Amino acid sequence: MTTAPPATRGTRRSAAGARQPAVELPVARVAVEVSLAHLDRPFDYLVDERDSAAARPGVRVRVRFAGRLVGGYLLARLTQSEHQGRLGYLERIVSPEPVLTAEVADLARAVADRYAGTLADVLRLAVPPRHAKAEASLAEPPVPSVPSVPSAQPGPSDADGSSATCPPIRLHFAAAPSTVAPVVDPASPPPGEHPPAFEPAAQSLPPAAAATQGWARYPAGPAFLAAVRDRRPARAVWQALPGEDWPARLADTAAVAARTGRGALIIVPDARDLHRLDVALAAALDGHPHLTLAADLGPAERYRRFLAVRRGDVRVVAGTRAAVFAPVADLGLVAVFDDGDDLLAEPRAPYPHAREVLMMRSAAGSCALLVGGFARTAEAQLMLDTGWAHPITPDRTGLRASAPRIEAAGDDYATGATSAAAHARLSPAAFAAARSALDAGAPVLVQVPRSGYLPTVACARCRRQALCRRCHGPLALTAGAGPPSCRWCGVVEAHFRCAACGFGSIRAMAVGSARTAEEFGRAFPGVSVLSSGGSKVRATIPPRPALVVATPGAEPVVAGGYGAALLLDGSAMLARPDLRAAEETLRRWMAAAALVRPAGDGGRVVIGADGSLPTVQAMVRWDPGGHATRELAARRELEFPPSVAMASIEGDGPGVLAALDILAVPPDGELLGPVELEEPGQQPEQPVATADPEPRLRALLRAPLAQRKALCAALQAVAASRSARKEPGSVRIRVDPSDLF
Repeated sequence: MTTAPPATRGTRRSAAGARQPAVELPVARVAVEVSLAHLDRPFDYLVDERDSAAARPGVRVRVRFAGRLVGGYLLARLTQSEHQGRLGYLERIVSPEPVLTAEVADLARAVADRYAGTLADVLRLAVPPRHAKAEASLAEPPVPSVPSVPSAQPGPSDADGSSATCPPIRLHFAAAPSTVAPVVDPASPPPGEHPPAFEPAAQSLPPAAAATQGWARYPAGPAFLAAVRDRRPARAVWQALPGEDWPARLADTAAVAARTGRGALIIVPDARDLHRLDVALAAALDGHPHLTLAADLGPAERYRRFLAVRRGDVRVVAGTRAAVFAPVADLGLVAVFDDGDDLLAEPRAPYPHAREVLMMRSAAGSCALLVGGFARTAEAQLMLDTGWAHPITPDRTGLRASAPRIEAAGDDYATGATSAAAHARLSPAAFAAARSALDAGAPVLVQVPRSGYLPTVACARCRRQALCRRCHGPLALTAGAGPPSCRWCGVVEAHFRCAACGFGSIRAMAVGSARTAEEFGRAFPGVSVLSSGGSKVRATIPPRPALVVATPGAEPVVAGGYGAALLLDGSAMLARPDLRAAEETLRRWMAAAALVRPAGDGGRVVIGADGSLPTVQAMVRWDPGGHATRELAARRELEFPPSVAMASIEGDGPGVLAALDILAVPPDGELLGPVELEEPGQQPEQPVATADPEPRLRALLRAPLAQRKALCAALQAVAASRSARKEPGSVRIRVDPSDLF
């Protein structure tokens, strides 16, 4: 739909004379890079005849907008505009390279509407900044190179979120890549409908037997591969077996899509997972090119790889969250592994989640979708309950053969269950499991939920958290002797006095990975103790006796698996005031336990939590599906996401109140609040003195899933009204917020 153009200055004249509109399609529709909500629409401009050949849909342009020179993307060329006034000209074509495809443009618009944001904000996430030298370097076909091992920790970030380091491009070409003619399936349902059910069938798959061997352990696995091969938009939620080589399974699925001539896009949480997937793709694709996309690439390399995908040189792409909008041509498969990882949630407006974006791409492009992981989220369970996706789960026989022996430290049959130390941090059961694995020559994994030494301390008398007298931040102890210091401002509290009772001594409230490594070094003298977490993350370790103390997500991979895993402080993880505390705890536990040898090879997992808790029981039985079903049922009862659509409006008090005054709540929606937010670390007895007299407020708005569009439209109207009126104060709108508590 044609919209009104911006106010522009008079048309400028060049040295060659006045500008003349293009003979054919003289009107350009432009998405201007302006994040103001009330201007979130395309605008029409005239195309100079001299720029007509270069002004193709998808190219970057510069235009005059309200007297300023701003960037934008040319969306379409039109014969005429519905605007009755004078149109301004495109100032110039930044580059003749079309970087925005029609599919990504439509997806960006849908994501902006889904998360009550603006198109400009989504395009900023979807299209990397231009790099002229990288653009010129791809005039010739890219040179193949060998995959390089990424650093465990990203380097210093640039302003656009990328790192200053620039590893070589990971492109893989064979001398004569094999091609298979695409298979067209006229029976494919239109986007948005339920995918065709796939059941274990006696269909023969392509000759690549290696692609089916791994999936054969899942009854529905070969049928899903057949759906990808036949270009059917099957959607599945995959529960991976313990010890599964999940990069190889994803690579096998991508190879099936590549052999049909279609593209594949696979998203993983972090750089370590991406490297494992990169190696697996190189082995499985039989010469078909692929590359990786991640935010920690340098600006030049990031843009170079993006252009290789945009030009169609590469159709198999693996990446982190930054690659979810990659313009892969003719998508046949989109996949995400470990969708519960918080790294997949975008921290910048409008805060989309990679899983949701891939779901939208699957529905719009009629391509297969695979959501995998060792655990299962409530969102994935909702997909199964509604019939939008189908499960890929192992049978119980295969699960028993792959899973390690799992027990809680306080179980009646556990070692030392009747002793006084049964519920200690290092219980007799955990000690025995670690000693047995070390004696057998295998490493032992110790998962600790917190990094640091003593990250949280409290008054030794009244047990109140110790806070800084300057900024009221939490005090912590670092390794070695010394007084506590503030984790926020860094000020050393040399003479601590509890603000509640006046006592001058402190005690530990939480133990970090550094202190845990120190304690295990004393408990197991002569055994090497390795740490992984924070700024020092190990990708792999050698298969020899060692104690590996790691934080969640930083567990190194070891050939042959760990002999045992000790999951410490489980009760503390489950007691966190978080909607997803149980789900996130089970996900972390299963990710660690999946690295342990099967029970038949002596693998053991000991959980430091009460064995009667439902989450612990789900872990012992390795039943992520049952846990997700109960979790979703509880959220339905309490009307929490994902069973309902929910959004938060947070910010300065006057701004939030003004936004609520103009908010049109959907018919069946409900407004909760607003309530005043407490600063982190603040206690009711210790109000925080701040220079801003206005409190920060938050209001929650929830509605049935059927009214999600109406909810997001109402929030967009609020943002547009505030933007048009230039109302003061900061207000942040988030759809499906993760921090409800």
